[in-house]
Amino acid sequence: MTSSDTSRVHPFRLDFPQSDLDDLHQRLDRTRWPDELPGVGWSYGVPRDYLRELVRYWRHVYDWRAAEARLNAWPQFTTEIDGARVHFAHIRSPEPDATPLIITHGWPGSIVEFSDVVGPLTDPRAHGGDPADAFHLVVPSIPGFGLSGPTRETGWEFTRVAAAFAELMERLGYRRYGAQGGDWGGAISRELGRAHPERVIGVHLNLLPGSSAAAEPTAEELAELSPEERERTVASWRRGRDWSRDEQGYADVQSTRPQTLAYALTDSPVGQLAWIAEKFKQWTDSKDRPEDAVDRDLLLTNVMLYWLTGTAGSSGRIYYERAHAHYWGAPPEPSTAPTALAVFPRENFLPLRHMAERTNNIVRWTEFDRGGHFAAMEQPDLLTADVRAFFRELREAG
Repeated sequence: MTSSDTSRVHPFRLDFPQSDLDDLHQRLDRTRWPDELPGVGWSYGVPRDYLRELVRYWRHVYDWRAAEARLNAWPQFTTEIDGARVHFAHIRSPEPDATPLIITHGWPGSIVEFSDVVGPLTDPRAHGGDPADAFHLVVPSIPGFGLSGPTRETGWEFTRVAAAFAELMERLGYRRYGAQGGDWGGAISRELGRAHPERVIGVHLNLLPGSSAAAEPTAEELAELSPEERERTVASWRRGRDWSRDEQGYADVQSTRPQTLAYALTDSPVGQLAWIAEKFKQWTDSKDRPEDAVDRDLLLTNVMLYWLTGTAGSSGRIYYERAHAHYWGAPPEPSTAPTALAVFPRENFLPLRHMAERTNNIVRWTEFDRGGHFAAMEQPDLLTADVRAFFRELREAG
């Protein structure tokens, strides 16, 4: 580390004042509920009866102080990079030769996503694994999100975040390391490997941007593929078409008017909860409610990091910045970093290997029979095993 003020790393501990919790409880008690059409389920958004019950649990059962204590079990820090406060957890493995790994969340996630993978990844010996598969973990909050927010200037799109995270790893003394992520964390991790192949050992993703069919495939395109690839390509396009019709609205709002949305979500905890909980239902391998796929308390802890930091608006700005960046609409620049993709069936987009290989050095492709967008929360054992296997293969290959 250098000696300048902006490059110093400061210890951090969560300790929100009780007045913030009292204010939250008062707002929950005064919720003004909208009407609802009968019998529509989740098709119009979060059902009122479900949300009422979840709010009751949040208000009277959920224990933020217990969640805060669990998060504080991770050594946490802040530092300033490129004018932004960057918060991160840094959990070093007891194995001295562990591989450094930066693992990044997405929207509407947070470091809470990794609650069930940190232990097995950092200390496999204690979790029935091979100690050779251990990692020193760096788990940052994306600038603008939660404890890294809000950002104070424009321009924080994912390539700038990746540059900041490269500086973070340099500041921590890690010259060679791996990267892992999904959602925005997938875009950031891929960019880390693309921009810094001399530093990044490998990139493990559970979402690879630009790897699904964006438009209806032509007959000529399909003719070049095997029968299995043709079927998957058509399925990929159909999933993307359905996404555009039924799921894309949140991104359109955050890509165009994130500030307008911020007033509602920053003023209403139930609004913030609904905005996030819907995604944990729609994007996961769930049936009737988000809790079919993710732990209810973890879901609420994730929401709390947005609510207590007031970062609904600044986290949404990453969509605006991407949509107004110079590269918007262009194909991704090629990456030479060894890349693994873990494909979970309820991911929002169906990836195509022949498309992924056009701009990525795909060396591992694993398809699972369960799990969705929030892989680390939904299927922590599967994700952990795949991350271990990928970096083990890289080590053995020399």
